[in-house]
Amino acid sequence: MKGKKTMSQIKITHSRARNLRRDMTPEERKLWFGALRKHQCEFRRQHAFDKYILDFYCKEAKLVIEIDGKQHLLRENALQDSTRTDYLNSRGLRVLRFMNSDINSNFSFVCYIIDQVVEERCNGVTEVKTRWE
Repeated sequence: MKGKKTMSQIKITHSRARNLRRDMTPEERKLWFGALRKHQCEFRRQHAFDKYILDFYCKEAKLVIEIDGKQHLLRENALQDSTRTDYLNSRGLRVLRFMNSDINSNFSFVCYIIDQVVEERCNGVTEVKTRWE
């Protein structure tokens, strides 16, 4: 069956997620320890979801947060990101992408956007449009 993962593939994905949790980037650490770890809604870091590992995931809000470095600006990587985002959207998830530079220079605004989207997704508030999406 195409699209189905074997037990071996699932174990590899979960093992890789564990390693990524241990080896977070400075920007991921800043967002995790500075905002998401004790957020009102539970977030998971480096969460295995189907064939992907999500930087941060909130099941309650069906929200994915991805923190991207400069390599994501390359055409090939941007296409992969787009495919991944389309797939996650098709599963009912909302994806927010922030660059490392956003975390480093606009941290409070990034946190504000995340809070607004969580509120929207959990409490039915009218959708917030941002330049970050």
